[in-house]
Amino acid sequence: MKELRLGVNIDHVATIRNARGGIHPDPLRAALIAEKAGADGITAHLREDRRHIADEDIARLRRDITVPLNFEMAATEEMLQIALQHKPNASCLVPEKREERTTEGGLDVAGARTQLQDYVSALKGAGIRVSLFVEPDARQLEAAAALGADIVELHTGTYCDVPAGPKRAAELDRIVKAATIAGELGLECHAGHGLTYETVTDVAAIPTMRELNIGHFLIGEAIFIGLEAAVREMRQRMDAARS
Repeated sequence: MKELRLGVNIDHVATIRNARGGIHPDPLRAALIAEKAGADGITAHLREDRRHIADEDIARLRRDITVPLNFEMAATEEMLQIALQHKPNASCLVPEKREERTTEGGLDVAGARTQLQDYVSALKGAGIRVSLFVEPDARQLEAAAALGADIVELHTGTYCDVPAGPKRAAELDRIVKAATIAGELGLECHAGHGLTYETVTDVAAIPTMRELNIGHFLIGEAIFIGLEAAVREMRQRMDAARS
């Protein structure tokens, strides 16, 4: 079974910083701690309204971390230019609405192929791996492959939000099937959104899954046990599920 990577999203370190202003806590410091604890990559979402991560955070992360940077972005000209300036290892195109608290569901790749094509082409032309954040749905995966994406990140929010039982099992089955389809289409399969110690195990055990991106839960756990311990625990649970 191939290695399963852990990407740590440090957005909500910036959320806490921005609640009061100033420079503390520092998202870069969090990223470096996550690296030390076993993170294989760092994810940061630069939103249109800059509600958490700021432009300077992206510049500092790109300069100072040694693991890959996954730059989450809306498909806008502004974000494209920022991505082309900093050249992260990967750019993950996500849907974005100003009024939402957090990303609500996957990108409608099938319905927006024409609009997305120029962004995908420009990013790939700059040597940036392109990821599309999508629902675990065959139609969206086929559209992602047709666009030339390198990666799909499956939205796990619905799976994580329903109680353990038949509904969660049905959502897990959707994710498993989508991960299989992604592999058949030649897409590297990632997953993320809402994953916790409780919900990560079954997703981590999917053979074709290559990376999990986890943020909000880890930053919350860090309040109680510290970020290094929280990341190490997640890493251990992922590795145990994989073995």
